[in-house]
Amino acid sequence: MKNYIGVDIGGTKCAVLRADENGKIVQKIKFQTTDYKSTLARILDGVNELLDRDSVRVGISCGGPLDSARGVILSPPNLPGWDEVHITDIIKEKTGLDAALCNDANACALAEWKFGAGQGTKNMVFLTFGTGMGAGLILDGRLYSGTCDLAGEIGHIRLAPRGPVGFGKAGSFEGFCSGGGIARMARAEAEKMISREKYPLFCKSEAELDLISAKSVAEAAERGDAAAIKIYKKSGEMLGRALAVIVDVLNPEMIVIGSVFSRSEALLRGGMEKTLRREAIHRSLDVCRVVPAMLGDEIGDIAAVTVAMNE
Repeated sequence: MKNYIGVDIGGTKCAVLRADENGKIVQKIKFQTTDYKSTLARILDGVNELLDRDSVRVGISCGGPLDSARGVILSPPNLPGWDEVHITDIIKEKTGLDAALCNDANACALAEWKFGAGQGTKNMVFLTFGTGMGAGLILDGRLYSGTCDLAGEIGHIRLAPRGPVGFGKAGSFEGFCSGGGIARMARAEAEKMISREKYPLFCKSEAELDLISAKSVAEAAERGDAAAIKIYKKSGEMLGRALAVIVDVLNPEMIVIGSVFSRSEALLRGGMEKTLRREAIHRSLDVCRVVPAMLGDEIGDIAAVTVAMNE
């Protein structure tokens, strides 16, 4: 049976994995991301440790910017020192195996399409909705990455003239719909309430302002906190506004949303659906389902090996 090697390169941790042709992870090596030379050396050691005579290809998932066609990592902000790294050439030289490179949102889209919620679809959009907001596009049965690898940077779209900052832009999709964006909205709300000597459940003192997270706000909302419910409602409404653009422009049959949406769907879906029904072309919306990602915490691992499978 063929097997595939996956390399997941993150700003704080990395993983090297081997999976069978059904996407089942059979072995995994994890380690912290440190300086460029040390991390690259550990990646190469991990690949060589896991490959065997049945290994056919290596897939690499990494945050952008990238040139996936040439297999080059182009100075990602969370990977200092990774400047013009010809990662696929390096891996082929050291292992003898062909390698493919893909940005992490596109890799996750491939994983959900082949092994998760999007199985069997022809046109699917995957939204990260994690620390940031990015998208991976499966169009006409194949990954679409754009002219210079920047297709899917949907978090940069401005949804409102003013609002929380995300992707360097106030009022952006990422500002309203990401873990970081929700935390920033919650902090602004908490600061206003504290100035009136009121405290939401997710922030009971000024000292807790820096501890606010999308998770802590969700927990407060689930306990009935009005401020937290309002924040998630706003995020859901803005999610619906952005999804309407996706539905109108791309006419997908499915939109799969990960991370925060997967965990807090009940808090987001009401506002999302109300706005989506109001904003989108009804005929396009009728053929599109919006669902949470299925692969959960394993998605990064499966994503990397799916890049290897996506010849």
